[in-house]
Amino acid sequence: MPFPRAFIAFDYDHDEFLRTALVGQSKHPDTDFEIADWSVKEPFAERDWEKKVRTRIRQANLVIVICGEYTYAATGVATELRIAREEKLPYFLLWGYSGKTCYKPTTALDTDKIYNWTWENLKNLVKGDR
Repeated sequence: MPFPRAFIAFDYDHDEFLRTALVGQSKHPDTDFEIADWSVKEPFAERDWEKKVRTRIRQANLVIVICGEYTYAATGVATELRIAREEKLPYFLLWGYSGKTCYKPTTALDTDKIYNWTWENLKNLVKGDR
C-alpha cells in the first residue's frame, strides 16, 4: 500500500526554511508518508492560482499546515486550508518554531490545535491520531 501523500501549506515569505526542514525530515527511513512538494511559487494575485492549488491539494491525502510567526497574515495559507476543508481532506497544524509565538491561519477553526513539531507527533498525526 502506498504511503499517504501530504501537501504542505506554509508562509512562503517567512517560513520556506520550515518547509525545507519538513521535506528533509520526510526522507527519514522511518517515515511512512511522502511529501508532495507542490508549493505554488507564483504570486497569489495570479488569476488561476486557486484553481492550481486546488488541483494539487486534491492529489494529496492530507494537508500539513506549518504555523509560524506571521501565518495569520499569509493569505495563501488561509486559502489552502479553506480548500483542504472544502475537499474534505484531513489536515493538522504544526508549531513551526520552538521558543517563538506561532499563529494559526485566519481560516483555521477555533477547535484546530497547533501540535508541537516532534518526530513522534508528526508520525502519529499523519496516521490520524489527533
